[in-house]
Order: sequence, then structure tokens, then C-alpha cells
Amino acid sequence: MLANNEILELKEKIRNVPDFPVKGILFRDITTLLKDSEAFSKTIELLSRHYEKGSIDIVAGIEARGYILGAPLAARLGAGFVPVRKPGKLPSEAISETYTLEYGTNTLEVHADAVQKGEKVLIVDDLIATGGSALAAKKLIERLGGRITGFCFLIELTDLNGKKSLGNTEIYSLIQY
Repeated sequence: MLANNEILELKEKIRNVPDFPVKGILFRDITTLLKDSEAFSKTIELLSRHYEKGSIDIVAGIEARGYILGAPLAARLGAGFVPVRKPGKLPSEAISETYTLEYGTNTLEVHADAVQKGEKVLIVDDLIATGGSALAAKKLIERLGGRITGFCFLIELTDLNGKKSLGNTEIYSLIQY
């Protein structure tokens, strides 16, 4: 069980940026948390507490802040790391999935050989809003034969109900707004 004061301390490190990337959006900027070495370490520690070491084969981090959280989380859990990228960034054969987000559309890609059939995959990103990017990542991993064991987020914007789009798969987030 997490102590409320641990979560509040992390929440205080997150900067609110109004009207970014478009007017009407309140952006939760985690760069202020990441630059604080203690807060960043605590974040990875708290996220990893939720998972049992060895229960996940692959952590798939969604570009770009999902890499920042996903790679150290994978190392801590004894898992491999797979980047889920924006189009045209992967050097080898890739598959892609287009999705809708709260202010437009985007596409994600993953290497065609990134996940093997039956591997247990945890999808990580900094934030879940409408769930579009997480759902796209899930579809990519499942097309490769991976088994989604869960979704892990630092922040959840509860009013946008992104969990609903992800089905019955476990969703874990440290901070809710």
C-alpha cells in the first residue's frame, strides 16, 4: 500500500501548463519531476512495487515519455524494453496503428520482431487521457502475438475515462487528476 504523502510529494513536482499543446488543454508536465533525482527514483520505485519481478517479459514504452519511465522500470523488473515509436523512426521492418487523441490523430509503430508470441507485455506511458495511444500500443503488441498483462501510467486524467477504451486489462496509475 502506498502512503498518501509519497504520492502528494510526487504530485507537487508536476507542473501544470495551460493551453498546451492547444487552447483548452491543461498539460501535466513531468519534466519538473524527472529533473529531481529523488522524485524520479521514487517514481520508478513506486511503479515497480506494483509488479512482481519476473512476471513481465517485455515493457513497451510509448514515445517519448513512456521511454523515460519504461526503460528503468523494465530494468528493475528484469524485463526487456521495446520502444513504441512515432512513424518513420524505427530502422527495421515495422507495423503501425493510427489512433485518435483528445486533440487530433497520430500513428504509432513497433518493430515487427519486437515481441514474440506469448510474451507477457506491460505497456507504460507517462499519462492516460482518452486511452488512444495506449489502445494503439495494445493493438500493435497483440498483432505480434504478445499478451498484455497490464498498463502502467504515472498520471491518470480520470475525467477523460481512458480506462474504458482499454477493456478489462489491469490499469495502474500512481497519480490521478
